[in-house]
Amino acid sequence: MALPTLDTLDVAGKTVLVRSDLNVPLDEGGAVGDDFRIVSSLPTIQEVRARGGRVVVCSHLGRPAGKPDPRFRMDGVAAKLGELGGFDTIKVDAVAGPDVAAAISGAGDAVVVLENTRFEAGETANDQGLSRELADLADAFVLDAFGSAHRAHASTAGVAALLPAAAGRLLAAEVDALGRLLGSPEKPFVVVLGGAKVSDKLAVMKHLLPRVDLMLVGGGMCFTLLKAGGYEIGNSLVEESMLGEVEDLLESADGGKLVLPLDIVAAEEFAEHAAHETVPATAIPDDSIGLDIGPESVERFAGVIGSSQSVFWNGPMGVFEWEAFRAGTAGVAEAMANAPGFTVVGGGDSVAAIRLLGREDDIGHVSSGGGAGLEMLEGKELPGIAALNK
Repeated sequence: MALPTLDTLDVAGKTVLVRSDLNVPLDEGGAVGDDFRIVSSLPTIQEVRARGGRVVVCSHLGRPAGKPDPRFRMDGVAAKLGELGGFDTIKVDAVAGPDVAAAISGAGDAVVVLENTRFEAGETANDQGLSRELADLADAFVLDAFGSAHRAHASTAGVAALLPAAAGRLLAAEVDALGRLLGSPEKPFVVVLGGAKVSDKLAVMKHLLPRVDLMLVGGGMCFTLLKAGGYEIGNSLVEESMLGEVEDLLESADGGKLVLPLDIVAAEEFAEHAAHETVPATAIPDDSIGLDIGPESVERFAGVIGSSQSVFWNGPMGVFEWEAFRAGTAGVAEAMANAPGFTVVGGGDSVAAIRLLGREDDIGHVSSGGGAGLEMLEGKELPGIAALNK
């Protein structure tokens, strides 16, 4: 996919509105809990500054429902952005308007950070008026928020249609990495999927299954597949409404590419310290609930990953938040880090696992956008990217 990038955008002496993805978790005091997305946004901001551009950053944060919410103010994010980037930041208390324009005009070398774009009802509605107000703040626009590129919002698709626009370094890297998997990936090509619900991943499964050599499935979603296959899953999570579609997928021409767990770590109840044991994946006791894939499954999955040349992973293998049920996710993460081929990891928990192991640098591409990445792999056109190609 050919995109206009920073290489094609003249920024010297101009005010550049950069739409970053700074949607990070905050603690109760408003401080940043995980800075992965902030760190990922810095290369584009620093390059624009180095090339003589004045940077104005905008982003959404959380789900404030189109009106100001003190829980989702950008103050802590702006402070962390400046701290990590080594530059001064000026946080303004509005998204657009004369006061914001005045702050930008007097900012000097500081990076101006706008208030949460979702404090404006027009953001998620892709309101033309809000898009114009944002465009009026700058001479050029850079979309670097891959995690929001699948939304046609005012600060993504709307403003891109009104200014000279280009993809930032993060967005371009995301499109390049996922496009590599969608194009002609080096074989064997393997996809690893986890997470709670098969309904969240069914579209990407259908789109990618004909393209892959194998698709490994763990997490809560595997139990719907196991039940559709006629196996006993005890009290494990199952989406009854999805059984018909999943059964069709299993019986399809490519259904044989689906690889399900061999064993499961099952507990007496859904609780952090519940008594648990490893049982066959095809015969989970009636009074037990599966909370992680077992050691045989980890070994099998790791073997497949290690012998592949292209691997995409999205979604944890179990209840990753609890240490007793973390081994499956950690095992897959370690296998991804050691894999010899091109590897892509997306999704919050999968990325967290890689970072927990300190193996980010051992992954070909660590994606900042879970939902956007899945929609791209489903074959969908992302509105933010489409707007850059106007």
